Amino acid sequence: MASAVLPSGSQCAAAAAVAAAAAPPGLRLRLLLLLLSAAALIPTGDGQNLFTKDVTVIEGEVATISCQVNKSDDSVIQLLNPNRQTIYFRDFRPLKDSRFQLLNFSSSELKVSLTNVSISDEGRYFCQLYTDPPQESYTTITVLVPPRNLMIDIQKDTAVEGEEIEVNCTAMASKPATTIRWFKGNKELKGKSEVEEWSDMYTVTSQLMLKVHKEDDGVPVICQVEHPAVTGNLQTQRYLEVQYKPQVHIQMTYPLQGLTREGDAFELTCEAIGKPQPVMVTWVRVDDEMPQHAVLSGPNLFINNLNKTDNGTYRCEASNIVGKAHSDYMLYVYDSRAGEEGTIGAVDHAVIGGVVAVVVFAMLCLLIILGRYFARHKGLFSLTSSPRIK
Repeated sequence: MASAVLPSGSQCAAAAAVAAAAAPPGLRLRLLLLLLSAAALIPTGDGQNLFTKDVTVIEGEVATISCQVNKSDDSVIQLLNPNRQTIYFRDFRPLKDSRFQLLNFSSSELKVSLTNVSISDEGRYFCQLYTDPPQESYTTITVLVPPRNLMIDIQKDTAVEGEEIEVNCTAMASKPATTIRWFKGNKELKGKSEVEEWSDMYTVTSQLMLKVHKEDDGVPVICQVEHPAVTGNLQTQRYLEVQYKPQVHIQMTYPLQGLTREGDAFELTCEAIGKPQPVMVTWVRVDDEMPQHAVLSGPNLFINNLNKTDNGTYRCEASNIVGKAHSDYMLYVYDSRAGEEGTIGAVDHAVIGGVVAVVVFAMLCLLIILGRYFARHKGLFSLTSSPRIK
């Protein structure tokens, strides 16, 4: 009996591949599947020559899969999808998915592109090399999905100063989960995030508790998303609207400078700023009645022909729905000639003259006292002062 020489594994694989390529279309796919099943039963030996790399791609873009052979011996290369269906056998594409296109085919490389990648394309893709024994390597395609929608919601459209409000930001349907950062103007704040997973997609909701002040009115609250599929900053924002009680400031509009003197005119203007804007500003005189000759016109207080009875503290009050505030101005009325240069000189001369008069009067009094003293003691003075004669 003549002995039969069994062909090698690579010869069997090559022969089966040729038969599959020559078979009718209906039988071709079955032969290829049988071929792949048989190849999977053959153990992989040492000296692996088949290499590939993992691929990360953004949804909707193009993924490139490359099966590379370091030391080529013209063995057959093929590429399979995660379901182990043949995508390309050499330069032939049995799979009816036109998104797969051949970029390069040679004895050392099979390179295929996949356009318009979707999340369903994610998984392991297998490169097979029909050597003896056959070799297999796989590449993993990871699909990144940017957030499909980014929404920010503020608990209250309008807040009152000192109030704590809740702000929420939601990044929907991304892969992997997004990272949400909060900013108030240029200042970063810390929020609390929750992640919800559904069908390998992630929805992230972040909550920020914010205590607002009047300085925050008109300042943007920014929700910023960080994700590997997003280049640059993906963000959305809302502007804070904060109501606050009035801020009151009094300005003397006349006289512009100098002292307030008797007979002069006098005017104060009250400036009140708040949100909402105060609709009424009132003037009162603290601890006394307003002078009868005072004229009130909105934020202005006017007093003509000042006199010393007008001295006192004048208060401007303003209010809105948030609260009340006031500011005080103390009025002191000087003499009609106070502050004039001539008047100051005359006063100084009078003071100096008075001082001189007092000194002269004191000296005259002293001389009179001394004169009377010496007159009373004149004889004694002469007796004690004359020289003694021996």
